[in-house]
Amino acid sequence: MPIEKHLKRLRTQLAYPKISIQLSILGLIAGLCASAFIIAFRWCLDNIQLFYLDTPDDFTSLEPHFRFILPFIGAGLIALVGVSTQFKYFRLGIPFVIYRLKIFYGMMPLRNTINQFFGGIIAMSSGFSVGREGPAVHLGAGAASYFASWLKLPYNSVRTLSACGMAAAIAASFNTPLAAVIFVMEVVLREYKTHIFVPVMLASVAGAWANRLVFGHDHDLSGLSIHLLSIEHYPYLVFMGLIVGCFAFAFNRQLLEIIRSFRSVNMLPRLFLSALITAIIGFLVPQALGTGLGAIYIAQVNIDNAQLLMTIFIAKAALTIFAIGLGVPGGVIGPILGLGAMLGTLLALVASIFIGNLANYSDIYGILGLAALMAACLNAPLAALVTALEMTYNPEIIAPAMVVIVSAYVISNQLFKNRSLFIMQLELQKLDYQVPPTYDILQKTGVQAAMERNFVLVKSEDEEVIKRALNRAGKRPVILKQTEDDSVSFKLVSYDVSLDPNNKTPYKFEELQGVESRYTLAEPYEILQQKRRGSVYIFEQELDKIIGVLSWHQLRLRLTKGNYQEFE
Repeated sequence: MPIEKHLKRLRTQLAYPKISIQLSILGLIAGLCASAFIIAFRWCLDNIQLFYLDTPDDFTSLEPHFRFILPFIGAGLIALVGVSTQFKYFRLGIPFVIYRLKIFYGMMPLRNTINQFFGGIIAMSSGFSVGREGPAVHLGAGAASYFASWLKLPYNSVRTLSACGMAAAIAASFNTPLAAVIFVMEVVLREYKTHIFVPVMLASVAGAWANRLVFGHDHDLSGLSIHLLSIEHYPYLVFMGLIVGCFAFAFNRQLLEIIRSFRSVNMLPRLFLSALITAIIGFLVPQALGTGLGAIYIAQVNIDNAQLLMTIFIAKAALTIFAIGLGVPGGVIGPILGLGAMLGTLLALVASIFIGNLANYSDIYGILGLAALMAACLNAPLAALVTALEMTYNPEIIAPAMVVIVSAYVISNQLFKNRSLFIMQLELQKLDYQVPPTYDILQKTGVQAAMERNFVLVKSEDEEVIKRALNRAGKRPVILKQTEDDSVSFKLVSYDVSLDPNNKTPYKFEELQGVESRYTLAEPYEILQQKRRGSVYIFEQELDKIIGVLSWHQLRLRLTKGNYQEFE
């Protein structure tokens, strides 16, 4: 069929680690698929909350007794979703996506995605202090990987499209396309490659466009009053960064301690313990409930009330640590943004003692705290800077943000040895996110980019047939196909130059192991690395459909010189 023929050519093209029009278009489509998931997620969340809230994510309008009951209802519904899969597929959020991206090329299990969609909506609708970016990244990666699997694309391109889905999801959630690209490259992929960067940018644009089409053009913090800070503020900004860096270390440390302390406890009691803590604190401090963005507005409205701000700040930190640490499905970035904004506003109150005129710079101090805490907690200084810039839509934030981010990042990283919260979570959960450098290089190229397509296939063991095949093959490999009962095997045929008198035939037959055409060069390397010689055959979908041969020599050339023959 013509369509299948074009798909085969597309799959071969995508096996090469380079930018192409095809990959860019697929990245755009993957971004649209991810955006559809995120828009549905956000629409459901907002409309569910509007049944009992005057404004989405603002729980202060609820009656106290309902605020107390709501987290238990949410925990019960989350447990119901989890019980349907026996909690086997309840590893969710950004750390799990990083793990799947590194080890499984970004392929997301369907049940995990279902749990994340419904679990995230229930958690945020119930007032738990979790952010929507965790479910967004998970859902975006899932949507893009399902699209790539449907087309049966090579796994190296599946990885790229999963990254596209994540960027589109973040852009569709927060209307921040550039920050979404930087976050994916800096925090998730942790590398910058042009052939990945370009489709990720297109996908992020698609996500932002979809968000604006459905939810409008406003940025979350575009209404804040951002004024240029004079030079006398900058020494204090360095001090502010030091304080934020210390808090970032304390926050990460306490969150990991909760995860470590309760990792042997079943999911069900953990959920209801989190519900109990959320119910008690939410009953007393309703402003601390929700995703975290609401806390930013609270900080700006109550700039003169230090006691209220400090109370909400402490309550919000406790709710977030227990919710994430006990396994409530949601993200941590939203609460971090809220905590950072409140901490920045509190530090602005301190600054007003020495500098005065608090009203003119309280907003910018809140945004500086937001950016600094994100940078120090996630080890993502550039992503934090761009997030602050896009959320405020004001370039006046750049210079002071750089000062605060650098101070917070350096003190947190060097003095306290703080690392990315996501990476520490993966290590604590014993999820392997690192691959050896050799595998990392080979995973970027599909087997179809390096295999030998021109081979001679023989189906008879007759010596005359094999002799004629070898004579006309030249440098091309000769493959013998053997069929016994329902099984098929392939052997590489060559002249036996061992001069062993016990050999009954002048030919040598080497059994070949099959590798599916969607895999990367890492899988043949895994098979051949111990012997450091030999070959594998490449098949398409079914074991008997051989389409090429890949030798150890070709893998070695790929590693040492980066050589592969361009597909024509």
